[in-house]
Amino acid sequence: MTEKIALTPKTHTAPPAKFSHGVKKGNILQVAGQVGFLPAVEGQSPTPAGPTLREQTLQTLANVKAILEEGGASWDDVMMIRVYLTDVAHFAEMNEVYDQYFREQGLTQAPPARTTVYVSLPKRLLIEIDALAVLG
Repeated sequence: MTEKIALTPKTHTAPPAKFSHGVKKGNILQVAGQVGFLPAVEGQSPTPAGPTLREQTLQTLANVKAILEEGGASWDDVMMIRVYLTDVAHFAEMNEVYDQYFREQGLTQAPPARTTVYVSLPKRLLIEIDALAVLG
């Protein structure tokens, strides 16, 4: 039986409840929903990257990428991305930032499948993203 491994990069704070930022089992890596918090600073509460959707989207993608890398994966291994937005009016802007980010990352294989839904998030947070990767 393959061991299940919890992943928490050094840039992340401990989760606020009993869950892992990422979990790897065999060649499957699930990244939990990430938000646009800046890298963790010892003794300080998590801080959003900024008030704008662009700032939070870029930081959220960086946070997802940190977990992928912690588990030995890259964006090319990602099969599915789920995006959670707090406002339907942000959809077009998020798509622009998302597309630019992946162009700059040099995503070399087919882009992952994606679902976008609208939710309520804690105050000041505009976006959350999770990902499923299959390694090898």
